[in-house]
Amino acid sequence: MRLKYENEWPVLTEYDQDHLARIALPLGGIGTGTVSLGGRGNLRDWEIMNRPAKGFNPGPAFFALYARPTNGPAVTRALEGPLDVSEYEGATGSTAQNHGLPRFRHTRFAAAYPLGQVYLSDPDVPLEVRLQAFNPLIPGDADLSGLPIAILRFVLTNPSSEAVTASICGTVPNFIGMDGSTTHKDWLDNPVPAGAQQNVNDFRGQGLLMRSSGVPPTAEQWGTMALATTATEGISHRTHWRKLSWGDSLLDFWNDFSADGEIEVCPPEPDVDMPVASLAVKQIIPAHSTRMVTFLLAWHFPNRQTWTPVEIPSESCGCAGACASTSDPNRIGNYYATRYRDAWDVVESVLPQLPQLEAGTVQFVQAFCASDLPDVVKEATLFNLSSLRTQTCFRTEDGRLFGFEGCGDKKGCCLGSCTHVWNYEQATAFLFGNLAKTMREVEFAHATHDNGLMSFRVHLPLERAQESHAAAADGQLGCMMKLYREWQLSGDTGFLQSLWPQAKKALAFCWIPGGWDADQDGVMEGTQHNTMDVEYFGPNPQMQAWYLGALRAGEEMARALGDIEFAGRCRNLFTRGSQWTDAHLFNGEYYEHEIRPPRDAEAIAPGLQVGMGTANLEEPELQLGAGCLVDQLAGQFMAHICDLGYLLDRDHVQQTLRNIMKYNFREGFYGHFNPMRSFVLGDESALLMATYPRGNRPRRPFPYHSEAMTGFEYTAAVGMLYEGQIEQALKCITAIRARYDGRKRSPFDEAECGHHYARAMASWAAVLALTGFHYSAITQTMTFKAQAGTFFWANGYAWGTCRQIVTGDDVGVTLRVLHGEVLLRKFVLTCVGEVVLEMPVMLQTGEHIQWNIKNR
Repeated sequence: MRLKYENEWPVLTEYDQDHLARIALPLGGIGTGTVSLGGRGNLRDWEIMNRPAKGFNPGPAFFALYARPTNGPAVTRALEGPLDVSEYEGATGSTAQNHGLPRFRHTRFAAAYPLGQVYLSDPDVPLEVRLQAFNPLIPGDADLSGLPIAILRFVLTNPSSEAVTASICGTVPNFIGMDGSTTHKDWLDNPVPAGAQQNVNDFRGQGLLMRSSGVPPTAEQWGTMALATTATEGISHRTHWRKLSWGDSLLDFWNDFSADGEIEVCPPEPDVDMPVASLAVKQIIPAHSTRMVTFLLAWHFPNRQTWTPVEIPSESCGCAGACASTSDPNRIGNYYATRYRDAWDVVESVLPQLPQLEAGTVQFVQAFCASDLPDVVKEATLFNLSSLRTQTCFRTEDGRLFGFEGCGDKKGCCLGSCTHVWNYEQATAFLFGNLAKTMREVEFAHATHDNGLMSFRVHLPLERAQESHAAAADGQLGCMMKLYREWQLSGDTGFLQSLWPQAKKALAFCWIPGGWDADQDGVMEGTQHNTMDVEYFGPNPQMQAWYLGALRAGEEMARALGDIEFAGRCRNLFTRGSQWTDAHLFNGEYYEHEIRPPRDAEAIAPGLQVGMGTANLEEPELQLGAGCLVDQLAGQFMAHICDLGYLLDRDHVQQTLRNIMKYNFREGFYGHFNPMRSFVLGDESALLMATYPRGNRPRRPFPYHSEAMTGFEYTAAVGMLYEGQIEQALKCITAIRARYDGRKRSPFDEAECGHHYARAMASWAAVLALTGFHYSAITQTMTFKAQAGTFFWANGYAWGTCRQIVTGDDVGVTLRVLHGEVLLRKFVLTCVGEVVLEMPVMLQTGEHIQWNIKNR
């Protein structure tokens, strides 16, 4: 697809009117919650009160347009496109929110996350409308990318030869206390959201602050909201609608707004728990001109609760909720809420920064989208960043980042920053390095026990981090590789030194009696709980590759810290384990699992069984066995990202990836049997989790063998990219994104065990593989693959572009820093040459450096 620039906003993907129904672009920052922009321009899925809330729409929330030409009649429309036909039928008519409002006939959606644009037109409306919506996203700055706000700009174009009087009105109910999880029954026994109590709206000149005098201030749903505008004139408002029966509250508002584009203040209404606030901005649009109206929707809900709550005695202290919230043992809070007093403080802080916040966001998206990479790769990587800014992730008051695996409809899914899931994602480390470092601190400084067992699901608050005594083999070993990655990208050796004692214990945990490699021969023979949610028994490629990668990372870190003996031990085990794996698990096409039952339960070290695997240790069920596993080389995927080299024989790695494509890629699922979850159906294509091309499938294989999940697919595809199997890799990635086309599924919600699944952020590694990008702040070296074009780069602290112009045997290089700063001593073009500077150079925002590198 061709990259377009419209009003300085890049567009990567467009969706026509037949591909809008499932679109939900999350608008919100890292750890703040979101409200989503629907494909037709509606606001949906209000997930701002510390929990997911799929399908939750709190009431009459919408924007509307009043337009009157100088010599023509006025029209009033909701600023939304047509309803999808799936929303036409219900017990009492349409089930859609605001279904009875007049709306535009034609719409389309354009996106380059986090920028979403909705185009609205109608022959009966004298204006053309474009809604631009975003939340700031500036890699390297987690605070500016963590604002609890949605910015909505309505661009009004008058194509006619006469002026048009226009007004935009935003309406939002004050639903504080109502997060979508609590309901009561309506007259047909249908569940209706509940929880709002004595809520109040206050006008503040440029908008309305929404607060509550009835919701307890310690409640997770307590906080404030705000609806504001950048306009300073032409403003009218209602703090509440009239309380009328038979739906006439909406009728009264619509009549008022449709009369002249202004709204009148209503007299006080007693006993209204959820007052509806409206804010309108009126102006004249001259002939053949464009004008803009910008709204800000902000929120502030400070009382996030832990994902591992303890029971609180029911006795009340009689304070009516006035106790300090810190006395609640289950309260962990939100980092963003420590930076602002309330939602109006958010508005006042963002308003003067809005031009810079938008410019920084657009600069990032434009630089990324302009990269000479396949469009489908850019879409997969950029759109999956949205998961980092949903209720999948949050930051506690100390600023640390935590994550569920994904989101259920009403609550987080699979707690604990689960190590074996978060191993795969790469976006955090390469875009927000300081946040990635907080995750490593939690894993090693808090979740790792004295004996080296790392709790793979951390409990909160952090003083309860080790309440779980279960270890995941792949999770724990992957954390060693991530620690190495964060050290290399940051150059922070003090950070590594502080965590090394626990990291060393975590790796040595492999060698305890009854452990994963109890005989210390470099082979994982023991009981290995893993990301398939079962235990594998005996050597298998998936755990073995993670182990070999952890040994290589351990060797490098130990050597850098002067722990030569431990480094040598890691190297010895790596060499033996690598050779054994190639000799015994590679079957000529791919690597297999050699099932070895334990002698008995007493032979298994404590903490290695979670209770989700086989009940029969003599003949273990739920194993991989002879299968061709989609992510059997996940450790190699990570080793390439970390520039740790090959863990296994290169030819075997390449053959394995070719055969994963040969045996696991399926086009059309009409004839496919799958007893588990279906993430691919009908005529769609995908990489299956496992196949058994040589037979010998266990009667009960591991649970997910017949599924297809995007994070695993990306892992295999990126592995193919690293091995030069470009066509096969792009076929896999294209198949994924075809499934998330707006008609069948949201392009911003790749699910696995929950919406917005963290593992899908493995897609960022496709950028690394195609560009060959590596950066080591330890050696101050940046590396790229030699190829003509302009390519985006990011190391978690700075980002920019690298342009290569190939002329004969020479490659002209221009390296730009668009944000942050990067220290450079050496620049390498793989297989071409390098530049070594006499002294390191610190390139800062806006600076660039050029070289001419001759092909050696």
